[in-house]
Amino acid sequence: MKIKIKLFASFREITGRKEAEMEVPTGTTVADVLAALVKENPRLASVSQASRYVVDQEFVDGNTILREGSEVVFVPPVAGGQPFLGKCEITEEPLTADDLIAEVVDDSAGAVVTFVGVVRGNSQGKRVLYLEYEAYKEMAEKKLAEIAAEIREKWGFEKIAIRHRVGHLEVGEAAVVIAVGSPHRKEGFDACQHAIDRLKQIVPIWKKEVFEDGEVWVGWQD
Repeated sequence: MKIKIKLFASFREITGRKEAEMEVPTGTTVADVLAALVKENPRLASVSQASRYVVDQEFVDGNTILREGSEVVFVPPVAGGQPFLGKCEITEEPLTADDLIAEVVDDSAGAVVTFVGVVRGNSQGKRVLYLEYEAYKEMAEKKLAEIAAEIREKWGFEKIAIRHRVGHLEVGEAAVVIAVGSPHRKEGFDACQHAIDRLKQIVPIWKKEVFEDGEVWVGWQD
């Protein structure tokens, strides 16, 4: 049977491919596929030890048996639905807090709380030249919507917008913006904190830090 593999971040760079098709026998597990990739590309060994498995846009364990047409992604640790009035999306366009604020503000909001994550100019004691962000877009947007759903369930908010930029970002540019429309400020701050924490945990987005003397994908080394 045939399966499809999508490759991101360090997996893409090491294999030199963005995606691949593989013929596998019935009963093959997702861990078996990763083992085959590592055998073909030994440099993946260190990356694979800390990676998670995704099949058809859902996290699974390594014993999950694949079926004809399964879409498989191996997720290095991330740096890492339902309709909402604010958008939850991945974009290549520049981000501004004003755009998201406009999506969540209304007469019921006594507070609009925002979080803006920007590219800083130093990391690991080195000067950062720029960042490159990459995402598994279809799954990332699905997981962003899940975060918004968590916020709606816990705090009862309907006005939530989360947007993350990918591609080449210069120092000082916004990488992620979160906006929450809340009746009260405390709940708004709590919800915003929840959103950025969960984004770091479950959304398949990676960043490459580019320095004067080299570059590194942040996350998978740990």
